[in-house]
Amino acid sequence: MSRKLPPLNALRAFEAVARHLSFRAAADELHVSHSAVSHHIRALEERFDIQLFNRTTRRVELSAEGARFFPAIKEAFDRIERSTAELADSRLAGILTAQVYVTTAMRWLLPRLSHYQRLHSDVEVRLSTSFREWEFRTDGIDVGIILGNEDTSELFYRYLYTGRVTPVCAPAMMIGERGLRQPADLARLPLIDVYTSPNDWNRWLLAANLGDLPRRVSTHYDTYLLALEAAAAGDGIAMAEIQDIDEDLRSGRLVRPFDISITRERNWYIVCKRGREAEAKIKSFMDWVVTEMAERNTSES
Repeated sequence: MSRKLPPLNALRAFEAVARHLSFRAAADELHVSHSAVSHHIRALEERFDIQLFNRTTRRVELSAEGARFFPAIKEAFDRIERSTAELADSRLAGILTAQVYVTTAMRWLLPRLSHYQRLHSDVEVRLSTSFREWEFRTDGIDVGIILGNEDTSELFYRYLYTGRVTPVCAPAMMIGERGLRQPADLARLPLIDVYTSPNDWNRWLLAANLGDLPRRVSTHYDTYLLALEAAAAGDGIAMAEIQDIDEDLRSGRLVRPFDISITRERNWYIVCKRGREAEAKIKSFMDWVVTEMAERNTSES
């Protein structure tokens, strides 16, 4: 037997008007005209031969019949909304979207990601890249690996490590009469700047007792990844986080001309929206990142 239901658009219009007690607000919510909402309500009233609303010049109120009808219709639409969300959530249950910095993705995460996928074949990882910690957003993102501080109650933080930064360059920069020998030589050599982390050179030069050193900045980049590529090409000396350059140092592609390094002003964390930290896919990824980071930092210490 076919269901004897009123038109669903008319029911949607009734539920919206009854909830807002406003034809205009209902029309705005449903993205239709005021007259379209009025037409739907009039069609329902004619179908049932009852008055659903009491209309005055200044306000709209539910009639006795409308007040009896409204709770059931509202509950029905609420259940449809919940079921729709649950269906969408179940489709996305196995997808984890991680936001990371470009350098972190290329220098650390991508070479290890297949290990996580082998351990958790039911989770599909999607990567979204950013340049700054304040670009992390919780809308559409499950987890993020960020450099920052525990300064917002919106996020759940798990500490990873505190990085150290040091100058690096191509081996050729240290060869010849004008090669790099001591920190003071930086005054006559091109420095590569990462403008999204503007204090690196200032803080390092202060640590090297060279706060007044004149500097010749050659190029400004928005990521350490680009700065490292420029340094490897011999374009100048770049600042880099030690944890990002282990392969470059082992291969001889880059060298550390000096042993001096400085501690990051902020720490590395893996974060998610507070309240989601116990979700299976998020917890598994966070646990894995924490373990992998700890093993890497232990082996490098």
